[in-house]
Amino acid sequence: MSQELFLTPTKRPPASGQHERVEGSTLGRSPDGPKLRPGSFEAHRGRTNVLDSATNASMTGGTILRSVLVQGRLAFAMRRAAAARGRELGLQIMTPPLLAARLAGGLLHPASRESIEIGIRAALDQPDLLEDLAPIRDLPGVTRAVLRTLRNVWRAGFDLRSEPYAEQPRVKDLARIEDVVRFHLRPGECLLPELCDLARAAVQLAPRLIGPLRIEGPHAIDPLWRPLINDLRAAIEIEWDAPASCDTTWFRSTPRHAVAQNGNRRSVSCADPYHEALEAMRWARELLSSGRARASDIAIATTAPIAWDDYMLAHAASSGLPICFVHGRPALSTRDGQRCAALADALQGGLSQARVRRLLSLLANQGTTLDGLPEGGLPVPSEASLSTAADWERALQPYPETASIVLPVLKLIETGTQAAEEVGKLLLRGRSRRIWDETLRAAPASALMFSLEAVRVADDRDPAEAIAWCSADQLAAAPRRFAWLVGLTTSGWPRRSGLDPILPGYIIPCGLVDPDPIEDVDRRCLDNVLASAEEIVLSHGRLTSEGKRAGPSVLMPTVADVDILHRDRAASHALTEADRLLARPLDRTSDRIVSSAMAASHNRSLRALTPHDGLVANEHPLLSALLLKPQSPTSLSRLLRDPLAYVWYYGLGWRDLVHKERGLTLPADDLGRLVHELLRRTVDHLELEPGFTVAAPHEIEEALAIASTHVIKSWPLTTNVPPPVLWTNTVRQAAEMSLAGLTFETFTEAGTRSWTELPFGGEVRDGDTAVPPPWDPALPVVLPGSDIRIRGNIDRLDLRDLAAAVRVTDYKTGKRPKAADQVNVDRGAELQRVLYSLACRQLLPNTTPLVARLIYLRPPVVASPLKNPDHFIDLVSAWVKLARSVLQSGVVYPGIATMPERFGRIAQPAEPDYLERKSNAIREAAGRELAAYWGTK
Repeated sequence: MSQELFLTPTKRPPASGQHERVEGSTLGRSPDGPKLRPGSFEAHRGRTNVLDSATNASMTGGTILRSVLVQGRLAFAMRRAAAARGRELGLQIMTPPLLAARLAGGLLHPASRESIEIGIRAALDQPDLLEDLAPIRDLPGVTRAVLRTLRNVWRAGFDLRSEPYAEQPRVKDLARIEDVVRFHLRPGECLLPELCDLARAAVQLAPRLIGPLRIEGPHAIDPLWRPLINDLRAAIEIEWDAPASCDTTWFRSTPRHAVAQNGNRRSVSCADPYHEALEAMRWARELLSSGRARASDIAIATTAPIAWDDYMLAHAASSGLPICFVHGRPALSTRDGQRCAALADALQGGLSQARVRRLLSLLANQGTTLDGLPEGGLPVPSEASLSTAADWERALQPYPETASIVLPVLKLIETGTQAAEEVGKLLLRGRSRRIWDETLRAAPASALMFSLEAVRVADDRDPAEAIAWCSADQLAAAPRRFAWLVGLTTSGWPRRSGLDPILPGYIIPCGLVDPDPIEDVDRRCLDNVLASAEEIVLSHGRLTSEGKRAGPSVLMPTVADVDILHRDRAASHALTEADRLLARPLDRTSDRIVSSAMAASHNRSLRALTPHDGLVANEHPLLSALLLKPQSPTSLSRLLRDPLAYVWYYGLGWRDLVHKERGLTLPADDLGRLVHELLRRTVDHLELEPGFTVAAPHEIEEALAIASTHVIKSWPLTTNVPPPVLWTNTVRQAAEMSLAGLTFETFTEAGTRSWTELPFGGEVRDGDTAVPPPWDPALPVVLPGSDIRIRGNIDRLDLRDLAAAVRVTDYKTGKRPKAADQVNVDRGAELQRVLYSLACRQLLPNTTPLVARLIYLRPPVVASPLKNPDHFIDLVSAWVKLARSVLQSGVVYPGIATMPERFGRIAQPAEPDYLERKSNAIREAAGRELAAYWGTK
């Protein structure tokens, strides 16, 4: 009786004969019949009724309780609150199943959903039990579908073994499932039909157990309970306060129908469901702030509220209004549900560092083995993918304490959804565990992510103290003074009943197993809400959530004027901070963030440069200090092509958000880094013996294979790489590009040494070099005529004996331009060859012959040498000095061209013509001399 409210009963004279019946009964034995089977419902009922009556008599001195019958969670909660506030002593608040349980026996109660689902799942798992349902028994959602069908059958009072339908294969399967469910019930649990039969057999005890019964508000009583209520009329007094629209023809008395109110009605047309929810919440806040209503007087309802929950959750969180989800909150909107989602994601999606870190953060301090993890998180690189338990084991090898806790869990998760039940027992506690178990009962473990979306958890907020967000049938059974009905579209209200997927009408007529068709429910609920509300608003969306056109429902009453609301309108009453700022211009201008955003939006449309485009103070200390640091080819390229992005990245320290989820392909920059590492390891390996330039093709292939094996094993421990099969294929493709770059030319120069990833200007190379470098990497490299230092790593340097000649190579893994031989600096995008040449000129001053080239590794491999390196060294030096002077003068202009790969592109206006509109102002601010360099090929 967890849902009943028992208060101290009022004094009444004892009913005649009651004490004699209690004293004369024999436990476990019928007065005139044979001994009852131990554990049977009959024996249980006889024992518990006697004990219940005796206890009631001893506690109350022979008094009789009063009872109220309500319908739905909202009505139950509201009537309970009203009884507590009104100090209504001696009152029982019940629903029809609880009324039957009270009569059947104090220890009997309706079977829980959990027990029924366990029984259904057990029946579906028996392949030889079912005949017609066997092909679909493993599909997701079958458990819920069977549960829904059985509940309809029970509510309708239909016997699956009745003629002439008992021989239908589908009906036979349902009857077998019902038997298995009955076998799996816990002690004291009864299916609804059996509970009703036991209650009808104990109607004579109603004066003692029920007392006078008042039916308050139910607009529909299932056919299963109607005979019980009519039988009770012979034993107790029953009054029914029925809503205005309700079927009472079966009731063998005269109910009192509520008088329909002529409340204030208003029709509203909104943009879409999100806008409907927003307007309803604005309306509710206005009622509260004006003092016209309390939260318990307001309700927002629709036929199927689950589809609207995301909107209501968002508006409730942003507004802070007290709103109760009567039908339950989505489990995934709670932290307990997110724990289950993180675990399901790891089981179905496999191990990755992002999934594991998320799971461990959500499972912290839950009383599991993971609570023993040392503080500070996982001691592994955050960029590593770690997609298998073996990778985790190698990464955690230096940390045995952490490995002893994490590895058993990861190995279990790696087995997949077949370990879902075991993992849930190991890692989940409390409500998280209950959500997990309910999900596994509803569908196979392979459908965990889909099943979790349908799970609801009870709202912690009491509906008697909050705005009710509920279904229309809940509101019709517990009317409120102010109601807003959303979703009154042609397809949303009324809904179409359709076919039961398990027991369609061509097997058994729908009228026998569908106690209350959903279309009739929607019509009746709308009529009752309209008849009971003091003020009601009916709204429909002009578009669906998918953007399709929608029309108003045929059930909407005719109202002279329909308010057409636009989504971007200024609300008459603000719901959120955004609403307030939109409705009050003075508040917008006084808010620094909003006023700055508005100024930025205005300046974006101007053709002149403004501070929002990058203009700063002259000789700004941050800008002056930027170029005092050593520069890399990448940083100088940004300085020449996009000074604003250069300041963002190197001056302000902005970085792009790194997406930690494992992709199916390697990003372009990581692919380039992979090819460079394969080239470096191959050349370094060959330089030891016999030397790269004299190595045979098969020796190069062997060295490249060794490098590939190392990369396949090591990169997942430090880098976010694709899944194992795709990762191996990616390395194979990178190795093919590397082999093409190493073997496309034949070396004829004797005594040539090669270095890869050779540092200069103070750059430090990770790992030891195969041979000593040809210069001191710490020596500075300075742009001619300036104090700007540069540093970097040369992809490959070939040096002949006695420094007779030098060749620098920059490898490119991207797409080859159409005229590769005509590319020199490519408007500042290709500076590597120029700066590498400058490093060789200053660090190898006695080496005159110099070749600087680009090698495009995508087949066919093409080498593009730089014509006249010394000329372009002088050109780039002059360009950088001029760009530096403009930057220090406070002109930090945006990029000279639209670059899809540019850093910080989201921070710039998204419109494509932004740079075109500002181009004249940029050229004027930068000066003609600097603008002349922007077209340099």
